[in-house]
Amino acid sequence: MKKYLLIILACWWLQPAQAQQLTLQEALNVALKNNFNIALANNNIEQAHINNHIGVAGGLPTVTLQANDAESITSVNQKLNNGTVIQRSGAAANNLNANLSVGQILYNGQRVVATKQRLTELELLSKQQLNIQIQNTLAAVMVQYYDIVRQQDYERTIREAIRVAEKQVELIKVRKSVGLANNADLFQATIDLNALQQNLQSQALVIQNAKADFLNLLNINPDSTIHISDTIIAERNLQIGSIVDFIQQNPEIASAEQQIKINELLVKEVAAQRYPTVRATMGYNYVRNQSEAGFTLLNQNYGPNLGLSVAVPIYNGSALKRQQRVAEIEVKNAKITREQLLQNLKTQAIKSYQAYENVLQRLATEKSNYELTQQLLQLTLQRYELRVATIIEVREAQRSFIDAGYRLVNLSYAAKAAEIELKRLGAQLQL
Repeated sequence: MKKYLLIILACWWLQPAQAQQLTLQEALNVALKNNFNIALANNNIEQAHINNHIGVAGGLPTVTLQANDAESITSVNQKLNNGTVIQRSGAAANNLNANLSVGQILYNGQRVVATKQRLTELELLSKQQLNIQIQNTLAAVMVQYYDIVRQQDYERTIREAIRVAEKQVELIKVRKSVGLANNADLFQATIDLNALQQNLQSQALVIQNAKADFLNLLNINPDSTIHISDTIIAERNLQIGSIVDFIQQNPEIASAEQQIKINELLVKEVAAQRYPTVRATMGYNYVRNQSEAGFTLLNQNYGPNLGLSVAVPIYNGSALKRQQRVAEIEVKNAKITREQLLQNLKTQAIKSYQAYENVLQRLATEKSNYELTQQLLQLTLQRYELRVATIIEVREAQRSFIDAGYRLVNLSYAAKAAEIELKRLGAQLQL
């Protein structure tokens, strides 16, 4: 089912004139499929998985085949102890050497083990970095999606004010036709209506730009036409205690912990270089020397060989010791970075939660205020029809209604954005 959904969404740019209904769930699915950062993170996982092999760590035997075949032309002038003299010009000679060798490390201070463990931790780190990208992408898509909803809600408020302004102009025209209004009232009402229509056009541009940014976030043709119909409803049951606890599950913290483990394993790898290295070798040699002149016309040797080598580091200018100390400092730095990151995330969570609580408290009041301004606008228009209210009072009621609508949609959006950020910090965003 998801496959067909993604195919339909991918075909938007083929029908730019027809608006496609898009839900948040569909947008999230497309974003996870198309996002460049997620694609790069997946490639990093694949690279780390390929490298996470015992052969890369140096734990498997090495097999080497070498061969050399050399032809030469020489002049020979030899005098043997039995009085024989050999003189030959342009004598051809051939030297053929072939060697098959196999080497296996038997012991090197557990460096192979530490390296393999480090490669495993690097693969886990790449997976945590993918989780970071997924959480960030989900948050970005949600925030941008609800920004479009916010702008569309404000557009509806402007349209409602325009409807009232149009009705006001019609009333003035009727009054003017019977001599109960003058051109000044008509001109002022028309100017107010034109100003609202200008605001509507400006708001339409804001929505278009927001949708273009949204499509870019989804990696879809920005010329595609989409239709979003939704409401902004923020959860009201988030608790700061549980959020701070969830921060421990944040993939950024997990990545920092993985980095500590990686640095600790690097210390072991460096320390292992100070221990002896024991290597077993075996192979097969073939040597064949042939000459047209000389004491030995043919010399051929072949056969297996077996050996054991031990390399003991005695002194190298204290380089390894210093490298180990540097690696130990890197472990300390990684731990400090983790603590700093944890502190920063907790601070962000507390600030976001404070904003979340503050906005929710103001939101209830603003909803009531918006309903009151809406009722006031209708009442003022009715009073204007009865010639009890003035055109200035109608204009003030319109302004109050638009301002209240603007504050309401912004507060609703701010509450939802704070909720999304809190869930992102706790790695709780899901499809």
